[in-house]
Amino acid sequence: CRPLQFARTLLPAIRHHHERYDGKGYPDRLKGAAIPQGARILAVADAYDAMTSDRPYRPAMSHGQALFILSQGAGSQWDPELVEGFVSLVNGKEKAAT
Repeated sequence: CRPLQFARTLLPAIRHHHERYDGKGYPDRLKGAAIPQGARILAVADAYDAMTSDRPYRPAMSHGQALFILSQGAGSQWDPELVEGFVSLVNGKEKAAT
């Protein structure tokens, strides 16, 4: 994506969306707030999408199962504040920022 001018601001999120909030992720083992915010947001959304989509090796999980797994991983795999906000948003308890 580096040569694509429009994607320049997205590069940190693309590179770091597999980092873990506890520092055990990759590629750079960043931890907590050291992970770019866009990457932390993308990580939660990407995980939810992956869990709720059919894969060749498993069927899609339910919405509730995916939210449970996200909640269980809050603070270790994902940013706990972002997980809380995501869960509220997809459950219709909070309006999206405009």
